Amino acid sequence: MPSRQALFVGYLDYFRSTIIDRFGTLSPAELSLSHVKSGWTPLELLKHLAFVERRWLEWGFLGLSMAEPWGDWRDDRWHVEEEESFEVLVGALNAQGRRTSEIVLGHDLHDVSPPGPRFKGEPPSLERILFHLLQEYARHAGHADIVVEQATGA
Repeated sequence: MPSRQALFVGYLDYFRSTIIDRFGTLSPAELSLSHVKSGWTPLELLKHLAFVERRWLEWGFLGLSMAEPWGDWRDDRWHVEEEESFEVLVGALNAQGRRTSEIVLGHDLHDVSPPGPRFKGEPPSLERILFHLLQEYARHAGHADIVVEQATGA
């Protein structure tokens, strides 16, 4: 039976790959267009997810310094640079996923993050952080389904 840490990693891997696979069905033009009223694009969501994992686990849980913890945000919205292609962003998201797995598998779920700038008040346990990440990924996987359906009709 896998450990609880391995179960969290498995679910995060599943949701990450599901979103990548869904967006992989879109053309480059569709990846750069918003298909929703709020205005975000599939490329922006991919970048956002890599930063979410980094913010919660590296900056928050481990207490590591991050030069730009909110580097996925500009002018109060998600953004990507012109040179950030689907392949580049998928590579960054997958690399962050490997880093997430190392962190999660290397710690106990009851371990608590150190006090720092990421969390106000009592720092959360790794388990609480992982529950947050799972719900965020599940929500965004649903968003990916809707965007692909709107873009392709499939």
